[in-house]
Amino acid sequence: MRNRLNKASGRNDAWFAAASIAAIAGLGLCSEAKAQDVSANVALTSDYVFRGVSQTQEDPAISAGVDLTRNGFYAGGWASNVDFGDDTDAEVDLYAGYRPEVAGYALDFSVIGYLYAGQPDGADYDYVELKAAASRAVGQTPFGLATLGTAVYYSPDFFGASEDEATYAEINGAVSPADKWTVSGAVGRQWVSSDLDYTTWNLGAAYQLTDTLAVDLRYHDTDQHDFGDIYGARAVATLKASF
Repeated sequence: MRNRLNKASGRNDAWFAAASIAAIAGLGLCSEAKAQDVSANVALTSDYVFRGVSQTQEDPAISAGVDLTRNGFYAGGWASNVDFGDDTDAEVDLYAGYRPEVAGYALDFSVIGYLYAGQPDGADYDYVELKAAASRAVGQTPFGLATLGTAVYYSPDFFGASEDEATYAEINGAVSPADKWTVSGAVGRQWVSSDLDYTTWNLGAAYQLTDTLAVDLRYHDTDQHDFGDIYGARAVATLKASF
């Protein structure tokens, strides 16, 4: 049995997902959970880049999300505008998972559903991924406190109508060289069964402007510029508020 979301209508799926996000937020706010169990975020970015590829034809994007966390379990939703050169205009992600800590490693196991509003008939953009990730604080380095991590994502029926299997694997790291500063980067490889494979990397720095507001400046690139301009090198600025 295929691990898929219903694709009868991309726009209806996205409206349902948006309603689910609102329901998650309402559940958290109306429950007896402590305030720190509910978080939200809003961001404005000069270009929505996902695994090195622009999702907005190199134009700006605004996004928002909400998360509930309790005893290591979490669920949430996130939404952003997108532009694939057709009528698709929004992405809504729904996810749930578990984050235990084992022998000093922070683990993360989750399932993520990606839904797209306005997708053309037959496009079949919606898909599901399974995620497994691990990270560990490695302590003080000459550049500051450091963390290293890795993550693997698998989809049995990836973005698009060709029903490709896909795997994405990444190694990442972050260091805090000074108060309120974080420098981070990642290198990843996307494998797709139709041979649309590529490698991507990013490097950037974030500064905590206030307790809730941060700015991030980041460079993204891939090794497959021949796939199109959206796979090219780019610098991206993001302003994010977290509550």
